[in-house]
Amino acid sequence: MKIEDCKILKFPKILDERGNLSFLEEGIHIPFEIKRSYWIYDVPGGEIRGGHSYKVNQEIIIALSGSFDVVLNNGSSEKIVSLNRSYYGLYVPAGIWRHMENFSTNSLAFIVASTEYSENDYERDLNQYREEIANA
Repeated sequence: MKIEDCKILKFPKILDERGNLSFLEEGIHIPFEIKRSYWIYDVPGGEIRGGHSYKVNQEIIIALSGSFDVVLNNGSSEKIVSLNRSYYGLYVPAGIWRHMENFSTNSLAFIVASTEYSENDYERDLNQYREEIANA
């Protein structure tokens, strides 16, 4: 899997003096059928979330509020993507290791996923992940 396959998606932004509105639609803005959504919040300073890859699941990560960094790794290279706008989402395909760090106060990460939760889809050991990539 190539890090370049991870990309920023821009969602529509409707400006209004009463407050802006953004949205996403499956099949239009999201390149997969949405099977699950979840959010991460109240992350204490200095904590890291994630730290895994998926065998099948794809996801879009959005900073609905505040900011955080997503660290992407494909076993041979690493890239850091800073998210801080609610109308941008980071597409992460299956097979890419990722974790999130540097959460600002009151940040809110929203994730839409292509599969229902399955513990069997996770690779949670970075050394094992690197070994599997090297042998692929």
